Amino acid sequence: MEENDVPTYASLTPANPTIINGYAGIDLQSGQLTTQQTVMNDSDQTVVNQMNMVNTVAVANVGTGMQTVSAPPMTPVVSSPVVTQQSTPEPCTEAPVESTPVERNTLIAVLQFLKKNNFKSTEDQLRQDSNFFEDVEDSKAGIGGDAEVSSVLSAYKNEGDPAEYYDAYMSLQAFVEKSLDAYKHEVSLVLYPVFVHMYLELVYNGHEEVSKAFLQKLGPLQEDYYQEDVHKLSLVTSRDHMTGYQIMDNFRSSQFTIRMSRDTYSHLKRYLTERGTGPVPRIVHDRLCLELYEGVPRTRSQVLASAGAQEGEAAKQFNKIKVFYGLLKEPELPNLAMEEEEGEEEGDKPKKKKPKKDSLQKSKKNDPNAPPINRIPLPELRDIDKLEKAKAFRDQMKRITLNKDTLPSICFYTFLNASGNITTIDITDDSSILAYGTADSQIRIQSITPGKLRCMKTSEQLSDIDKDADDVLVRMMDDRTAEPVRTLLGHSGPVYSCCFSPDRNLLLTAGEDGTIRLWSLQTWTCLVVYKGHVFAVWDVVFSPHGYYFASGGHDRTGRLWATDHHQPLRIFAGHFSDVDVVQFHPNSNYVATGSSDRSIRIWDNHHGNCVRVFTGHKDSIYCLAFSPCGRFLASAGSDKRIIVWDMAQSSMVTEMVSHTSTIYTISFSRDGNILASGGLDNCVKLWDFGRVLEDNHEDDINITHSADVKREDSLLLGSFPTKSTPILATHFTRRNVLLVSGPFEG
Repeated sequence: MEENDVPTYASLTPANPTIINGYAGIDLQSGQLTTQQTVMNDSDQTVVNQMNMVNTVAVANVGTGMQTVSAPPMTPVVSSPVVTQQSTPEPCTEAPVESTPVERNTLIAVLQFLKKNNFKSTEDQLRQDSNFFEDVEDSKAGIGGDAEVSSVLSAYKNEGDPAEYYDAYMSLQAFVEKSLDAYKHEVSLVLYPVFVHMYLELVYNGHEEVSKAFLQKLGPLQEDYYQEDVHKLSLVTSRDHMTGYQIMDNFRSSQFTIRMSRDTYSHLKRYLTERGTGPVPRIVHDRLCLELYEGVPRTRSQVLASAGAQEGEAAKQFNKIKVFYGLLKEPELPNLAMEEEEGEEEGDKPKKKKPKKDSLQKSKKNDPNAPPINRIPLPELRDIDKLEKAKAFRDQMKRITLNKDTLPSICFYTFLNASGNITTIDITDDSSILAYGTADSQIRIQSITPGKLRCMKTSEQLSDIDKDADDVLVRMMDDRTAEPVRTLLGHSGPVYSCCFSPDRNLLLTAGEDGTIRLWSLQTWTCLVVYKGHVFAVWDVVFSPHGYYFASGGHDRTGRLWATDHHQPLRIFAGHFSDVDVVQFHPNSNYVATGSSDRSIRIWDNHHGNCVRVFTGHKDSIYCLAFSPCGRFLASAGSDKRIIVWDMAQSSMVTEMVSHTSTIYTISFSRDGNILASGGLDNCVKLWDFGRVLEDNHEDDINITHSADVKREDSLLLGSFPTKSTPILATHFTRRNVLLVSGPFEG
């Protein structure tokens, strides 16, 4: 920040994240720092990794010297405390913090890293803070190396009888089955994590045949949405296999979170006390985090609504953080309806029309839930941007208000002879240009209006243009180069995502080659290649205000970028599997990420911390969309369900079930009354989101731990099948016409 507190881009811009093991702040394949916060002193670079979230202080090269650019202060995230008794574990909400073997081994790994890199002062400070003064051997592998992994996995060492594991699990299952219906459904959540850690203990201790039989007998008994994880687990058959597997990283790096009522917990506690010692009480004590709430236990439908994620249910600590979900105040655009008022006469007397009022004009008022305007630096509007916004508002003032009785017109763009080749589609905000990426690394841009795509004039020709002319931007383009389709080449593998900038001058693309490319739509050339993701990049999206963009990839991270910085500003690390989709909040202060770990996380761009975790999907999440008001988030994916989440109450609002295959796209109408969805079932579906808004008013605050989630199929307003065309993109124009696109597969 500058002295006058006016935000600058530098205040949000760490240019080069600290490198650990050759990766940008995180080594995701061989191991991670978890649940520890290590801050080096002024003589060292700063490495902060708390709850798997990485946001580092940058060191930017300036000439031949070095300059430190400090990131905004991070809000600390309180780690979940662990239980204190071995035989009768206490819930996470009450128990004091005690160092478990996993935490101790992680601390040793951190000290080994500091010692290896000669960060003596930081090592001494960490030892004092943690009251740990034992000598540690120098690890040759460093963070994420074999020493750290072996140190963490050693917690699985057990000399017990391998035959007792099966009997102990069957006893636990019998206890669940015999429990009263009031307790049964919440207690049953313990079965899956206990099964996993029992299997891993057997594998680690060398009981290969016993572990194999254990998995074959009990694996099919787990819930359907865990079967894919069980299959991955079956590939871990020896101690050597326990390093390098993604599924192992998930289970060893965090506790499995389960929410239950105090009555259910008392019921479980009695059983564990009666069992005394054994694998079940030990695993519940060491590996599970039980979060308690006051009230009646949840029903089966309520339990299933939030179950399914690899890390268990969402930790309560995330969803209590305040979120500014309101919209920013729109800039003043005078004479908005001037063009409509001029030129309309009746006889000799001009007839004045009153400016039309639009529901979106409410955003010009101060939204009490909106973030401060200077919370993050946003680009200033240029004159051309203000003219474009004025045009957009005029279009919105003429649009049709949609509802259950007035459905939108649907215009479908079908790609012929492109089966299996089209991978991504995007349409500009003004609905004038369509771009699509292909499996053979091409990006095609096509005009869907009569206007053609022109190229900028040469530098010699530009020197002859009057720079003060009102239509200088039009004069800069060469009409002789106008073409209906343009092709961009540069990626070395399939292109998985593309996104236009709000002003239509830039295009972002991402692909299997792990790079993100920024293209100019005036010169039709690649301007920047952003490198930071370790593997394929699945999704990239521009901020609604431009300048910033977000990405997600196979390296299990989301990243926040700025167009004029070649390194990410924020690294959002916390997911346990691929980040398949990213989406900006309408106020640009937050980024939502959906993952194959079946969870959704909301990240604050200001300090990079996770402020919301939503669990409930039963398979990978492929599409996200914020409502125009900013309060609601819709998500969908391979489980064929659309789930609506409330950002204000941190809760699931409703489920929409009708699709018969994977859903790849969802989008809200401009007035927020209709939600459109499409996917591999070759069908466009329209949903009555206006009814959801009516049922969830601002003042209707009723946060409970056992709230009923409505499973709605009555919200479906219409289903429009295609002959044989999967839906890859849906887009509402400014006048609420629905544009849909996909490749014909006949």
